[in-house]
Amino acid sequence: MTRLIRATIDTAALRANLARIRAVAAGRRVVAVVKANGYGHGAVTVARALDAADAFGVARLEEGIELRAAGVARPILLLEGVVTREQLQAAAYHRFELVVHEPSQLALLEAWRGPQQFALWVKLDTGMHRLGFRPEECQAVFTRLGELVVPASQLRVMTHFACADERASPVTHEQITRFDAVVAAHGLETSLCNSAGIFGWPAAHGNWVRPGLSLYGVSPFAGESAASLGLAPVMTLATTVIATHRVARGECVGYGHVWRAPRDSRVAILAAGYADGVLRSLPGGSPVVILGRRAPLVGRVSMDMIAIDVTDLPDVEVGTSAELWGPTLPVEEVAAHAGTLAYELLCGITQRVERQTL
Repeated sequence: MTRLIRATIDTAALRANLARIRAVAAGRRVVAVVKANGYGHGAVTVARALDAADAFGVARLEEGIELRAAGVARPILLLEGVVTREQLQAAAYHRFELVVHEPSQLALLEAWRGPQQFALWVKLDTGMHRLGFRPEECQAVFTRLGELVVPASQLRVMTHFACADERASPVTHEQITRFDAVVAAHGLETSLCNSAGIFGWPAAHGNWVRPGLSLYGVSPFAGESAASLGLAPVMTLATTVIATHRVARGECVGYGHVWRAPRDSRVAILAAGYADGVLRSLPGGSPVVILGRRAPLVGRVSMDMIAIDVTDLPDVEVGTSAELWGPTLPVEEVAAHAGTLAYELLCGITQRVERQTL
């Protein structure tokens, strides 16, 4: 049974976006980031579609275990690392690679007596000031890791950009300079670039890139479309008209009566609300695509429903499908109307939304 609201995942677009990223970051290996349930697209679905990736990146242990349980054999990198001995044991069992960003993680590794050796990614804090070792701490970190007899082939250095989505920002230049000063003498493989770094800072591609948002066909840059970067949208969020009715001029629609009909109007009610992931902050006038044309949202987003003005679309009827975002209405545009980022919309899709895979 097809549900009234559904998110369709285009796996061909996923593969095309990975190919595009490989072309932009030519010769670099790719950690495809599938954390947060593949940015709302379904982590297992995404990983299976992107088997050509060199590795997968997840935030937390349970996300990696889900991929292993689904038969994903590629290397899996835990971007937050582990915080307990039990987590380290699980990471060893599942053959996860670890980001090391905190002294307590070094201590866990020093106390480890298991037979498995870990591939480790040392995170350098070059200015994000969220996770990572400061540049002046890194020599001691490398010395301690060397005493663990970690092979050089299994030791890499990474950082994370704070402002890579701002092409004119000097912060990224400063971060690259700090990073290069630390790693120059060590000859280790490097990883600096997220999606914005890949497309905006080619000199910083390093040995590995870590695309997230761009894999899903979304631009990381405000004012630049995904299409201009050669990316194709992967998710289409569509819903269904469940009612239509007439509203006389001066009558109001929805909670709070925030929209008053400026003329005799026809309104369609769609099965979509904040319980599905459509943000309540989405204001009146935000577009929905229906029968190939844009129609404005009227009134407030409620838990299960939204209303749109279809006065100029006489063919809209109960059962008509409407696109909330997708190929004809970029999720970045919808996010801008809601005063947020595409990340929040994609990751916020709830469980009652059916996911279909092409």
